[in-house]
Amino acid sequence: MTHELRNIFENFTLAKKQGIKTVLATVVDLDGSSYRKPGVRMLIWENGYMLGAVSGGCVEKEILKQSSSVFTTGTAKVMTYDGRYRLGCEGVIYILIESFNPTIEAIESFEQILTERTPFEVASSYNKEPGDSIGFGSVIKHINGDLIPFSGDLIQELEPLNSFVQEMYPCNRLLIIGAEHDAVELCKIAQFAGWEVSIICSISNPKTTKDFPGSKEVLALQPELLANLEMDNQTAVVLMSHNYATDLKNLLAIKEKQPIYIGILGAKTRKEKLLDEFLTFHPEVEGFFLSIIHGPAGINIGAITPQEIAISIMAEIMIVVRRKEHVVGTRIIETLMP
Repeated sequence: MTHELRNIFENFTLAKKQGIKTVLATVVDLDGSSYRKPGVRMLIWENGYMLGAVSGGCVEKEILKQSSSVFTTGTAKVMTYDGRYRLGCEGVIYILIESFNPTIEAIESFEQILTERTPFEVASSYNKEPGDSIGFGSVIKHINGDLIPFSGDLIQELEPLNSFVQEMYPCNRLLIIGAEHDAVELCKIAQFAGWEVSIICSISNPKTTKDFPGSKEVLALQPELLANLEMDNQTAVVLMSHNYATDLKNLLAIKEKQPIYIGILGAKTRKEKLLDEFLTFHPEVEGFFLSIIHGPAGINIGAITPQEIAISIMAEIMIVVRRKEHVVGTRIIETLMP
């Protein structure tokens, strides 16, 4: 979700440079089931261009139509869409449509949140009854207490209606330690899925971001310097240097880190040998570190080509990540109107 919001801010900047107004549509509530859940967003340009989607494709045309009044008046509104007879999703979705015009200061504050990799919340005030109100709107809530409005210089007092609060976390990050041709394919798949990708290559054979389309950075490092890299619980690591000794050195270097996933390329026996030798150096290592090591990396889909192997690895990473995230959702806070 965070990477989608990041893309929205980036796309807004493009529209702003062209003098085009933008409106944001957010699914804030749901009765029943839907193709996508509350928290999904799409940005609409006044010329009709849309970034993102909130459904399988049927709702977007109606949102575009409903957004015209927001472009004209600047007042946010709520629309409902009953998909039980049209989408087959057995649900009614509630969509907040609001002007999206963050200030330069707001954009800089959001970029700082992304850079610092700190969690935050997005809070949206709305009413389940269709219509508009100056009390509707959304803000980003930083952990330090700062509020970043989606539109305008001032944060107006949100009406005591329903508040949709979405907990957001740093963008998922993939650290690929290795720079062979299969690392290129894994980088492409991960970037397509919205992950920030960093590549670690050998100092004897340096690479650049041009060699890895979609990568955020390519670093030439000795194994012992890996300990200086940030690896939080939103980071997955894949060891794929194709050199046993190098993979062992790299694993030893990150023994104090706590990423969400560590994948080791190669056969199961290779992983077992690697861990046996690793434990001879550090028998005191915590069980948590060993529990996040997966090898051979990827789920068994019969992968043969580098592209298929990349898909299998990302699939396994997503399984691990989603198992961690399933307890973290969104909450709807309902208060009585005065």
